[in-house]
Amino acid sequence: MTAISSRMTRFADVNSAVLQFLTNSDYTRKAGEPGICDFAIGNPHEMPLPGLISALEYQLQPKTEEWYAYTMNESGAVQTVVQSLKDRYGLAIEPENVIMTTGGFSAISIAIHAVTDPGDEVIFNSPPWFFYEAMLQGAGCIPVRVKVRPDNFDLDLEAIRAAITPKTRAIIVNSPNNPTGKIYPPETLRALADILTEASARNGRIIYLFSDEAYRRILYDGVEYSSPIKYYVPTFMLYTYGKQTLAPGQRIGYIALPSAMPDVRSVALACLTAQLTVGFAQPNALLQHALADIEKTCLDLEHLQYKRDWMIRELRNIGYDVHLPEGTFYLLPRSPIPDDQQFIRLLAEQNVLCLPGELIEMPGYFRVSLTANDSMIERGLPGFKAAFEAARA
Repeated sequence: MTAISSRMTRFADVNSAVLQFLTNSDYTRKAGEPGICDFAIGNPHEMPLPGLISALEYQLQPKTEEWYAYTMNESGAVQTVVQSLKDRYGLAIEPENVIMTTGGFSAISIAIHAVTDPGDEVIFNSPPWFFYEAMLQGAGCIPVRVKVRPDNFDLDLEAIRAAITPKTRAIIVNSPNNPTGKIYPPETLRALADILTEASARNGRIIYLFSDEAYRRILYDGVEYSSPIKYYVPTFMLYTYGKQTLAPGQRIGYIALPSAMPDVRSVALACLTAQLTVGFAQPNALLQHALADIEKTCLDLEHLQYKRDWMIRELRNIGYDVHLPEGTFYLLPRSPIPDDQQFIRLLAEQNVLCLPGELIEMPGYFRVSLTANDSMIERGLPGFKAAFEAARA
């Protein structure tokens, strides 16, 4: 007799490599040791942003007796989101169509649970964020993986078209993409909207688009971000503030729905219900009170771009093949040997920790997080060179 359910076994199969890396690997054994250069995960390696600290400190002192009571969509937080979307992107979102969430993670989960049924197919693009597949399986959905174009990491529109069946209920689009850094351009999003509109009519039911926009404030070279919500009405805009503030442990985000979405009020109500059924996925009261000031807080993008350019220049000088990301705080170099897991071990021998490409469905690559501080980069570059030479030898 076993206490392990079939669902638990299935989850373990999906994320076994990721869990192994996060719990029993060179990363877990060495992270935090003196002299380690940690480029593996998008965690901060400098003190939190002063704007974030002051926002939380000000709201920490209760203003009313219900300051720390149960809260769902706190009106001040909702209005901050509505105004931000209007000012930054020209979007008119009604307050009743904003659902506050505990970061982007729960926003994705809520969207899935709100509009899918067990047995529905949901397309996601590969390389993906770690947990899309497991989250879909947890909701009883059938994950359908579609590779992006290998030449430029853009969406493979014809492959998406071919993957749509009568069971397709949604597609997850992550832009700027983790790990490639690709921002999907307007022409791609318009074409995708046409494909989804045509398929929805053919199937006789809406195919929703879940737009994971966690990194949309992390942009380089003056590029502009285009949200799929501008081109396709049945879009769930999913956002988290954890990336722009580089404080992933302070979890607040939201779902925004366009007013023109069919039956939008029922969809919003389904999201609120899903929040309760997945475990009260509401951001805590303090973060909602502080959101007006958190919204204004963002990491130093000019310095982040400096680190991107610095690392790309030095890695290319060593001999690495590495592309130029348009957004996010990641680089995705090719491993100098086909076995990226083995190369990650060579880096770890040099006290440099990175993420193997196999974990993000990019075998032969590895991911480098630019959240490492300048000192880590300075100390880590000789390790990148030594590991490269060892691999080639």
